[in-house]
Amino acid sequence: MSEEPPWLRFYGRVPRHLEYPEVTLYEAIAATARRLPAATAWDFLGRTATYRELVAEIDRCADALAALGLGRGARILVSMPTTPQGVVAFYAANKLGAVPALVHPLSTAPEITQYLDQSGARVALTLDAFYGVLAAATPKRPLEAIVLARIPDYLPGPKRLGFWLTRGRKIARVPADARVRWWSALMAGRHANAARAPAGPGDPAAILFSGGTTALPKGIVLSNRNFVAEGMQAAAWGGLREGDSILAILPIFHGFGLGVCVNAALMAGGKSILVPRFTAPLVAKLLRRKRPNVLVGVPTLFHALSEERTLARADLSCLRACFCGADTLPRPVKERFEALVAARGGEVKLLEGYGLTEAVTAIMAMPVDEYREGSIGIPFPDMLAKICAPGTTEERPVGEEGELCVAGPAVMLGYLDDPQASAQALRVHPDGRTWLHTGDLARRDADGFFYFAGRLKRLIKTSGFNVYPAQVERVLYEHPLVAEACVVGVPDPGRVERVKAFVVLKDRARARPDTAAALIEYCRERLIRWSCPREIEFRDRLPTTRVGKIDYRALVEEHAAEHGGAGEGE
Repeated sequence: MSEEPPWLRFYGRVPRHLEYPEVTLYEAIAATARRLPAATAWDFLGRTATYRELVAEIDRCADALAALGLGRGARILVSMPTTPQGVVAFYAANKLGAVPALVHPLSTAPEITQYLDQSGARVALTLDAFYGVLAAATPKRPLEAIVLARIPDYLPGPKRLGFWLTRGRKIARVPADARVRWWSALMAGRHANAARAPAGPGDPAAILFSGGTTALPKGIVLSNRNFVAEGMQAAAWGGLREGDSILAILPIFHGFGLGVCVNAALMAGGKSILVPRFTAPLVAKLLRRKRPNVLVGVPTLFHALSEERTLARADLSCLRACFCGADTLPRPVKERFEALVAARGGEVKLLEGYGLTEAVTAIMAMPVDEYREGSIGIPFPDMLAKICAPGTTEERPVGEEGELCVAGPAVMLGYLDDPQASAQALRVHPDGRTWLHTGDLARRDADGFFYFAGRLKRLIKTSGFNVYPAQVERVLYEHPLVAEACVVGVPDPGRVERVKAFVVLKDRARARPDTAAALIEYCRERLIRWSCPREIEFRDRLPTTRVGKIDYRALVEEHAAEHGGAGEGE
């Protein structure tokens, strides 16, 4: 790679290099609070907090967590939607030098068990509505404390009553459990002041989970430096400044939601508008009432918004930057959303980007003033990217397809307790840099714009979330009726891809709709919702490769041939 990457001339007003402070995440947010104590840090369904109040809340939470035994190097499982409690606990753990492992709150008990075993967490934070699933987990080392939060903890008075009258009454009562501590009581209690741990920028700051080509998800260990660098890069690229606001629609267990919608905003001195659950009407209402400047999301989000009728009379001139990631952005979705914004007084373009959890999240995107059909953009400041022959460190010529490799300060420390997988993903190249081999296929043009081409590893992207077929297949194989199973992604107009399972039954006479429904329900009891098959097709046999492996590519091709290359939709 030349010393002067060709993409730099397309940076416009974005600086080519950023100066990253050598601080922890807690120190970074505390610095923002010293600079802008009275500015609004977050808005949660009408309740707001200034930066001064946010840091005070983080300090109280750190005191409470320390009283529960959480300290430097300890792990806490955070199984929360995008709420103040999840955000506060994330930074409070960082102050203590502890490492939060963030997971989806709708994870099943078997999945929670895996996360607890992998992370070694002895303390967990979740909502009261999810207590039953967490309590049903059976980790090798039992949890010592379960901190339970409630959505109304941070709601204004009238909305607190409204929540109770509508959804709150449906939440099951939490039984007597000596491990349970209530968030509100902990935060109101008196605890010894917890000192800031002597942690540094290179120390772990979070564990985010991404699946792999095996049945178990991998824990991705990200440092303070990773989050600080990626947050500053994303803010610089999107023009996120003091006083700006961003809709935090993407969940905090997702690198995009945590790294951009929350951390980048708070480091820049902006306001993060926390959205605990995505629905198009709710987001449309927030667009109308809160008028955010920055909107980031996945293709399904922009597809839903472009069809949301309540935006027909909204003023969208507030939007200054819109970015789409986590999945391929279909051209029709881009055009419909941009047409909606233009009709409602805005000028913003929906720009595509690329990222992966192994580098926190987004590490490249289209420049604001440039567009290339089908491109995922160019690298952020201080990030490098190149195309290598798969499985090697040999760089491919311009225009040729190969594995996308990236380097820079956002690249992870490694996979949790998996040195073999870490060594395979993180390799030192002849230039002396450590490069992350993404497992994604791409190509680069002469100007330095990259184009996503596919995945080396088996992966399904549905509604912006990763689904790993091996994990779903493992569950199906555990069912007593299943002889063989193969899970693939097939096109879907709403989700980009949906999960489809091809199944061979031990008793072929049981190949009926009720059996398919039972298998789907079996998966729903053991897997998170988006990983579950939405369709099951029974076969007498599955195609195999020359070496006898199930040929999943052949099944994808057969589905495409049968349905004209597109999904049936739902």
